[in-house]
Amino acid sequence: MGSRGTRVECWGVVSGVGADAGSRAPGGGRDGLEVDPGRSSSASSASAEATAASAPPSSPASPASPSDTPFPRSTGTTPSAPSTPSTATTPSSTASRLAPAGTHTLGLVYPPAGRNRDYTGMQLAFIGGVAEAATTYDYDVLVSPADRAGDASFRRMLDGGRVDGVIVMEIKLEDDRVEHLARTGFPFVTIGRNSRAEETGWVDLDFAGLARGCVYHLADLGHRRIAFVNRSEQLFQSGYGFAHLGLEGYTKAMAEQVLTPHAYLCDDEVTAGEAVLERILLDDPATTSLVTMNEAALEGLYRGLIRHGRAVPRDFSVVGVAAGHWAERVSPQLTAAEIPAKEMSRVAVELIVRRLTAPESPPRHVLLKPLISLRASTGPCRPVPGSEPEREFPDLDHFPDLPDHPDLPDLPDLPDLPDLPGSDY
Repeated sequence: MGSRGTRVECWGVVSGVGADAGSRAPGGGRDGLEVDPGRSSSASSASAEATAASAPPSSPASPASPSDTPFPRSTGTTPSAPSTPSTATTPSSTASRLAPAGTHTLGLVYPPAGRNRDYTGMQLAFIGGVAEAATTYDYDVLVSPADRAGDASFRRMLDGGRVDGVIVMEIKLEDDRVEHLARTGFPFVTIGRNSRAEETGWVDLDFAGLARGCVYHLADLGHRRIAFVNRSEQLFQSGYGFAHLGLEGYTKAMAEQVLTPHAYLCDDEVTAGEAVLERILLDDPATTSLVTMNEAALEGLYRGLIRHGRAVPRDFSVVGVAAGHWAERVSPQLTAAEIPAKEMSRVAVELIVRRLTAPESPPRHVLLKPLISLRASTGPCRPVPGSEPEREFPDLDHFPDLPDHPDLPDLPDLPDLPDLPGSDY
């Protein structure tokens, strides 16, 4: 598979809140961040293709039209059997013809990321999104919590012939599940990517670009002390790609702004958010803003700020990468780049179905770049009292003596004014 051409697609979503909110691109330009007053997402797309072969055929049709989703659909001719004028062709019937004979079941390999090995709210949204999209193609979904290729559920799924293809999630920088699937040739795609990304189709968010854009947004507002709240130490040490990519984007942006980075790992829970906020203000009480990729800890971050008397956004600005329902449940609502779980799930299902129906076609790579939705959690920097250096006034004793100016000549005496009639003067 490594010799086939690849196609990289970059999709952007534009959404926002507030008719007069400002905008800024992740790189600092004024053309990348737009605001839609109604917060209805409109689609904009920028494609970057790296191909060594001809463009692949389009993916099978699904029932949603381009206007039903904030992301553009692939273009081209959808393969379908001819129909007579008297026979209506529905998406499900088209999908039935496209789907190869087999189990009509897709595997979803998705290890829980919660602290107690449970699925987080965001993960449940992805599971629901995959299941919903799979029904379009008359597929069922079998979920495995395996985070390693040696896990029994992973082996049963593949060796038992239970599924036709697999969607793998929570991709690590070095992932033996991906290695095993690539080595055996079993059909699979991923949500996320790593060093083996060229060998199969994938859909992912540009986490590095999003974190970088968040830093630039805060810098535009005058913030110079910007902290970063990442995911848990367990996920980071395990090599989860999004945690490392987010840190990479934040660190790069801080270097570009000539600022000192302060990054923190945080468990996915409210109490952990409160604790990490304590650490941030203890390490640098002059901190005025933060970027977070940990939506589960968001409420705890807000609580910690309230306890320290920091009002958002008057005294402290918060921006992050989070699902819409997380961003909107806190007060004030979070300025954030939204994680489009349902859309990513739909694209992943389309990629695996395409892999099953056209196994020789080059893999498609879809990188989503949702733009920041401006809400109410960011504002101009207001320095913490006492954090700014005192202004130094020059010592006048060190200034050289000014040269003496010559005496001015005496002015002539003015003549007395005559008395005017009726005047007392």
